[in-house]
Amino acid sequence: MSRYGGYYGFAPYESVSEKKAKAKKKIAQMRKQNKDISPVEIEGRAIAKNWWGKAWNHNLEVYADFSNRLSRGRSYVTHGCVLDLKINKGTIIASVMGSGKSVYQCVIRIDPLKASKWERIKTMVAGEIASLPELLAGEFPKKLESAISAKDEGLFPAPSEFHPDCDCPDGAKFCKHLAAVIYGVGNRLDTSPELLFTLRGIDSKELISQVVTTQKDNLLAKFANVKSKRRMRLKNKKLSQLFGVEFSMPAGRK
Repeated sequence: MSRYGGYYGFAPYESVSEKKAKAKKKIAQMRKQNKDISPVEIEGRAIAKNWWGKAWNHNLEVYADFSNRLSRGRSYVTHGCVLDLKINKGTIIASVMGSGKSVYQCVIRIDPLKASKWERIKTMVAGEIASLPELLAGEFPKKLESAISAKDEGLFPAPSEFHPDCDCPDGAKFCKHLAAVIYGVGNRLDTSPELLFTLRGIDSKELISQVVTTQKDNLLAKFANVKSKRRMRLKNKKLSQLFGVEFSMPAGRK
């Protein structure tokens, strides 16, 4: 008997196109039962194209702890095998297509960012980022990249802060299904970088609160003699759009 699907217990060989087709079929089936599923869909060869996604993936690759399983995880995620991926505060939950007809459930718990690290990052970033949209777009001075993505000290979790679990038979701490999930997070951060802050249990707006307050006060001071409520509200509206946060009119200007 052939070793594929035979005595050795290996699943039959599947081509890349067969794997992708199988994953799409399974996603369609899952959507009939739950329309809220969120598969990782990658166009082209790059898992991540923007700064936040690339930085997340780079953070994984600099740690030897992850090196043995990452290559299999890359192929799984690019083949569309991450059928559903949800990122919540401190938790990543996913369904991953395995060999044959198997679908495995993965849960990765991530430690919250330590308060001391968060304070250090906020101190380094204060005054350098003008707005929340700028921050989330990854459009900030190069010197801030090290503050945000520094190994063991930045926003991205170290291996010791990952607590993974997969119900597949592989006994490794990070099986290929879990590796696919963490690469899938990199893809998701490409379009929704705010999810990294959610995952680490922090508020991205804190990074710019100091500079917003300073610039707001300076700008509103120019209009100290403005008597028109309508014009003052307009200025506040424009400032809110500029900084990406909401704030009210200063005291005494109602």
